Amino acid sequence: MYPRTFHGFNAKAILHGDHVEIRRQLLAGVGGAKDVSLVLSDIVKPLSKAPTLMVNGSVYLATDPDPDQLSYWTDAPRTRIARAQNAILFTWWQRHVQRDFVSAVEEALRAPRPRRS
Repeated sequence: MYPRTFHGFNAKAILHGDHVEIRRQLLAGVGGAKDVSLVLSDIVKPLSKAPTLMVNGSVYLATDPDPDQLSYWTDAPRTRIARAQNAILFTWWQRHVQRDFVSAVEEALRAPRPRRS
């Protein structure tokens, strides 16, 4: 079952049993975005915005320490998500992958976790 890979527009997400890796494509890395690994217990919920034919959609993996604003208040809302380390963009043609990714993360968050001693 794990790992599961989901390819987005600017990155791919690899869902493991206990964490999610977001690996940026080369051009996304040029813009300053870096690869990130998030432990599932740190993720509060995935915030998803569906794509349209004109605008990419996004999935933002919100964590508890995230500020209310993702970037400066002067930034346009779409660039806040695009530059966030915990976000992946999806095109209209990838909307089914986006839905599958959100469902898989939500399912992984609901799954019972073994206690560490």
